Amino acid sequence: MSPYEFTLSDSDTKLLIVVHQNRFEAATIGEFKEGLEDIWNDKISNVVIDFEDVNFIDSSGIGALLGVQKKLRDTGSPVQLIKAKPNVISVIELLRLHRVFEISEPESV
Repeated sequence: MSPYEFTLSDSDTKLLIVVHQNRFEAATIGEFKEGLEDIWNDKISNVVIDFEDVNFIDSSGIGALLGVQKKLRDTGSPVQLIKAKPNVISVIELLRLHRVFEISEPESV
């Protein structure tokens, strides 16, 4: 199974990315970036990333999230992180990136 699953909506405006590994880090972030480039189009205005399986995120993972947010800059929409575990949310909050991303905690999804 690939560590990342990219699904584009029928209208090509919403992209769902499911992370199928417990670490969002430098070791596999190249695959994430390649998959994103392969599927990206100018119609995408909403990106949702499912972090249900992720227990750890490093600086490369944070950089990849910021790269996705940069692609959405003209739409004004934040990247939505869903099902993120508390330790991942803590890292994002520590870096004050909860102001950049929209985070839905596991119990509210």
